[in-house]
Amino acid sequence: MSHQALPPPLDDGAPEAPLTRRTALWLTSRLAMLAGLVGGYGLFAWVGGRFMLPAHTGRLHQLFVTLVSDVPDGGTLLYRTPDGRTVNVTRRGQTGAATDFIALSSTCPHLGCQVRWEGQNDRYFCPCHNGTFNTEGIATGGPPGDAGQALPRYGLVVDKGLLYIMVPAEQLSMGDVAGVVEVTSPVGPGHDPCLTCVQARTPGPGSWGRPA
Repeated sequence: MSHQALPPPLDDGAPEAPLTRRTALWLTSRLAMLAGLVGGYGLFAWVGGRFMLPAHTGRLHQLFVTLVSDVPDGGTLLYRTPDGRTVNVTRRGQTGAATDFIALSSTCPHLGCQVRWEGQNDRYFCPCHNGTFNTEGIATGGPPGDAGQALPRYGLVVDKGLLYIMVPAEQLSMGDVAGVVEVTSPVGPGHDPCLTCVQARTPGPGSWGRPA
């Protein structure tokens, strides 16, 4: 019987082929490219999530509006939030509590004209297309009434005689100053309240308020 020669055993201690400079540069460039792709797609996903997905909501900040005693029963004032939104704050009681007041957006949900309070008619009125809203901000006439729309409402807090408005954190902006504003020209049928002059912005103590 013939015997076949066995292959020589592998030498585990044999030196490996040295890593050449060209190979090292190739590996480095591929790793850098991979890192760039991961970083780029990660940034894209972050930007998409930041601007395309709904923002986190629920955190409110208390911003100073005015002294409770400065608003007479049945009176109203116009307040501007830090990001430029305007709000009608109307008083409808004399107990000195937050329930005496209601804060409703002054922007008509129809076409964005400015809504004002009409105490003599016990309603909010938009002169652009005769839109009417009841004391709770629910549309009762005009195009907003036909569409079943309503004015967005803001929460209010009274603390030691000071009136605060509750503003969502996403509406805060350091580019503007919140406060009561004064309408300097009358508005009415035939006038576009969107073009009404506004001046004398009056921030009060603690205008930037505190988180709720």
